[in-house]
Amino acid sequence: MHPAAREQEARAGFEGSAFVTGAAGFAGAHLLELLPGAVAPSREELELLDAAAVRDAVREAAPDAVWHLAALASVGRSWEAPAETIASNVAMTANLLEAVRLEAPAAAVVLISSGEVYGPPERLPVDEDAPLRPQNPYAVSKAAADLLGGQYTDAVDLRVVRLRPFNHCGPGQGDDYVVGTLTRQVAEAEAAGASEAVVHTGNPDSARDFCDVRDVVRAYVAAAGLRPGAYNVASGSALSVRDLIELVRAAARIPVRHEIDPARVRAHDVPEVRGDASRLREATGWSPSIPLERTIADALDAWRQALGAAR
Repeated sequence: MHPAAREQEARAGFEGSAFVTGAAGFAGAHLLELLPGAVAPSREELELLDAAAVRDAVREAAPDAVWHLAALASVGRSWEAPAETIASNVAMTANLLEAVRLEAPAAAVVLISSGEVYGPPERLPVDEDAPLRPQNPYAVSKAAADLLGGQYTDAVDLRVVRLRPFNHCGPGQGDDYVVGTLTRQVAEAEAAGASEAVVHTGNPDSARDFCDVRDVVRAYVAAAGLRPGAYNVASGSALSVRDLIELVRAAARIPVRHEIDPARVRAHDVPEVRGDASRLREATGWSPSIPLERTIADALDAWRQALGAAR
């Protein structure tokens, strides 16, 4: 599908006033392109840990739908600050849900959870009935927020749609994530005039389910019309880090050499994860449509532009 057609499809899936948290983040920025009229306060404008401030903001916005993306989202950093990650992510979610309950109870809430909540899969692909076995503090925080969203549906009949996106990547992603760091390393080498780019990774055989972030936010928009419940956002297939390096190599302007950095190897890594998004597809017709070759090329171009602007 042509990008303009995808955007038209996503906008057609939601009409009304929108309130978005985490709009300054990677996925949030792409979501705003599909919700141009949304109220999207920054963390400076709205402290989500301040329950009264959140309630005031929701009352003023009077939204028909709320997208909750704000979170401390780095798995690596969550190991360094587990208590802060868990407490902050759960408190921000609780404050927002309570604000919607009190000030906009008819609004749909699209709560962005994570495929990380499943942990080591008992079977592949992972569907929404799989048990939650989070394996890092970030995943624990997301599992707790996910359960809290379900509890608000059960207890006070709030329309909470819990999306569990698996890995997503694309232009604008930071280097805390595998595609972001691979493409940045190549763009830096190109900018420096190096004869080759040496990319460093952790476990190269770790395989994950990747979607383009622009496809993922289409799912976020479509989710505003869903019944409450949990829905995976996934492609259903997995690529290893080695596979990603080959895609980066194809998009690079110079040769790319790979080295494993033991410091980047996670102690509790799950070998392979891929998700089953049948529930979402059957409810909305959504499926990913952007090939990862384009995703990687666009991500690399974004780093080239960012590094060029910095110079």
